Amino acid sequence: MSATPTSRAGVGAGTATDVPAPVDDAAPAADARPADVEIVDVPVVRVRHPSDLLGTVLSALGIGLVLVLATYAHNTTSGVAEDVQGFATLLNRILFVPRRGLEVFVILAVPLAVITELAFRRLGRQLVEGLLAALVAFALNEAALGAIERFGSEELVIGMSIRDQGEWVVTLPGYVALLVGLLTVVGPRGRRRTVKWSWNLLWVAIGVLLITAGVSLPGLVVSFLIGRVTGLGVRYMSGVLSERAYGDSLVAGVRRAGFEPVRLLRVADETTASAAPGAPELDGDQAARALTRSTHHRLYELTTRDREELDLVVIDGDRQVVGMLNRLWRSLRMRGIERRSVVSLRQAAERAALLAYAARAAGVRTPRLLSIAEADDSMLLVQERPDRAVPLSDLDAELLTDEVLQEIWAQLQLAHDAGIAHRSLTSDVLLVEMVVGRPIVWLTSWEQGDVASSELARRIDVTQLLAVLALRVGATRALDSAAAVLPDEHIAAIGPLLQMITLPRLTRDEIRANKKVLTELRSALVAHLPEADVEPQQLVRFGARMVLTIVVPIIAIVFVITSINVEEITSALSAGDWRWTVVAFALGLVTLFGAALAFVAFSPVKLPFWRATLVQTAATFVGLAAPAGIGPAALNLRMLTRRGVSTTLAAATVALVQVSQFVVTLGLLLVLSIASGSDESPLPISPGVLFAIGIVAALVASGLLVPKVRQWVLAKTMPTLRQTWPRLIEVLGQPWRLALAVSGNLLMTLGFIFAFDACLAAFGQEASLIQVALVYLAGNTAGALVPTPGGMGTIELALATALTTATGINAGIATSIAVLFRVATYWLRIPLGWAAMRYLQRTGEL
Repeated sequence: MSATPTSRAGVGAGTATDVPAPVDDAAPAADARPADVEIVDVPVVRVRHPSDLLGTVLSALGIGLVLVLATYAHNTTSGVAEDVQGFATLLNRILFVPRRGLEVFVILAVPLAVITELAFRRLGRQLVEGLLAALVAFALNEAALGAIERFGSEELVIGMSIRDQGEWVVTLPGYVALLVGLLTVVGPRGRRRTVKWSWNLLWVAIGVLLITAGVSLPGLVVSFLIGRVTGLGVRYMSGVLSERAYGDSLVAGVRRAGFEPVRLLRVADETTASAAPGAPELDGDQAARALTRSTHHRLYELTTRDREELDLVVIDGDRQVVGMLNRLWRSLRMRGIERRSVVSLRQAAERAALLAYAARAAGVRTPRLLSIAEADDSMLLVQERPDRAVPLSDLDAELLTDEVLQEIWAQLQLAHDAGIAHRSLTSDVLLVEMVVGRPIVWLTSWEQGDVASSELARRIDVTQLLAVLALRVGATRALDSAAAVLPDEHIAAIGPLLQMITLPRLTRDEIRANKKVLTELRSALVAHLPEADVEPQQLVRFGARMVLTIVVPIIAIVFVITSINVEEITSALSAGDWRWTVVAFALGLVTLFGAALAFVAFSPVKLPFWRATLVQTAATFVGLAAPAGIGPAALNLRMLTRRGVSTTLAAATVALVQVSQFVVTLGLLLVLSIASGSDESPLPISPGVLFAIGIVAALVASGLLVPKVRQWVLAKTMPTLRQTWPRLIEVLGQPWRLALAVSGNLLMTLGFIFAFDACLAAFGQEASLIQVALVYLAGNTAGALVPTPGGMGTIELALATALTTATGINAGIATSIAVLFRVATYWLRIPLGWAAMRYLQRTGEL
């Protein structure tokens, strides 16, 4: 692996001439590095900055926001523009150059100056990228201009326009997008003087253009953001010259840290796997590879002139954006986790140093940090190398003795006693070394840690370490090792935290391959401490369900507001009868009796019909916090288990109730279709919809011919079938139970259908029974597929869409009918459900 600098020159080793200069993107001078410094590296010449991608996304969102404001907040944007344009008269007196002349000068001077400098510096690639970004930005700007003029609403067109000779003219200055795209690709203003003065000149031209009413404020901002989107997008896709420390710069940084290097060997990591052919083959010992996996920083094995073997950790500035976004996301999403300010490269290095010093001072065995230095856009940390240590992930199972486990817990306890939390404990940060037959444990990679940490952060540490050890030695032995070092109150406190969200990504990936680990840990914890609480603690502020709960109702409300025609709805109400609303509410209550009948029929123990009805009523309240259909199932299961029914039998009964509801609904739909006949009502579904249904059915049938698809379907359906089949056979032996269950399900389904029909009558609308049944069944099923609590928003939207499609009723009226139906059969029942829930809790039924 080692070679002299001369022999490596032809195989891509990181020599000084391979490294792009940090200033002006020019190639560095070929200053000879001392011949005794050997570097084995794979320099990255071009990198994709995550900040460019983030800027592209934010600029695109900004364009959308400006268009929305121009449409719906036209008075605000026009008011700001008028305030600025109040200086137009004064400015016209001051300017000695006409505005049009200034624009022409900027359009010609800025590109000419930038292109000339890039050509003189022989930066051909950057010149091509800049011209490409400029042309694409101009084309996108013109496309946006044409789209607004042709497809934009009247409000949007006016918001993006200025008055010119008594007419509204949409203004999106193309030269602004062109120049912004060019200057964005060329680089920051502090890098070249021509770029700095070009930005200044462009800002002056923009200010004059806006103040003299030559462009609308929204149009100017949109053109500017289009240029940013294009420029940043080109920068990210093509990459920019790396400003990381390599070669001579890296050697100089090590010397500033106080060490004289003779050899720098890059440790292989995920970024070096895709090195170009002919690049040097990288390696590194097990501890070094574990360190670079856990920190995601570059790592070098440093050999000094004094023959010291050290580790050189290099933190690169262009990778800080990803870490910042991850920290910001976790702090926003998780409860009780300290929020951290956005950190710079220097702050990240200082934080890593602080944690390393603090852990070392607390007595934790961690590599000693020796020195810090800065080189280009990188920070260098020189630290001791635990070269004989082996990461826990690579340690043989027979070497994981009880003594090793206790030593691991002891190291973590030392940190916690000093108020330090690690916050990212994985099998890569734990190193084990055998010294004279005695295990020595190292705890590394403290970059994500906290000093003066919270109790929750330390509890999460214990949870993470327990999960890591359980994956290696089993749940029972891992818990016993913790109990040998930690007090019982600390052990009991981790029960609510045994959930995936508290674990680092590496541990989560390992647990996905062994999904029983967390369940086994909970069982072992209860066996060790029977009084321990293992109910998961709410750590997440929001998840997919909460996002759906917020977003879907908002979409439904927007749909309702935009589709409502007040005159048509008023006319429909005048032709209707409000008393049908009372009928719909009463029919909604009847469905509770139907659900109770089915539940009583399938129950393996005798249930009072009145109590079963109260449970179904209480489920309407529980539905506020559970997806549609989940609330009744959960309360039914609870009632059966409270009456002594085993959990397995109770689950089978509840599953049978739900399956019977599905079967009866399909059967009822078939009966209604046959009974309605072709002469009684027109076809309730258009031929196009039937064609689409046929295509879907054909795709499903074709999919089932694929063995893997068929196996997946069987894996999802067979457990339910096996669970319900024995109970179904038992019920079939008692025909009165089956008749009672079918009657209850029919009563429930028909109650909702007739309630929906009553809501149509309340608005003076008519439809055949088969149409009403199809609309209700299709809309309710489609809305329930989205797991929002109680189907809020989704069912209303699906019912309104289905009603308009099947009957041709006006969308505004259909939406009003759907909302009235949900109010009568869902929202008005919630207070009754709350009262039933309180009563059942007081009586001990739930």
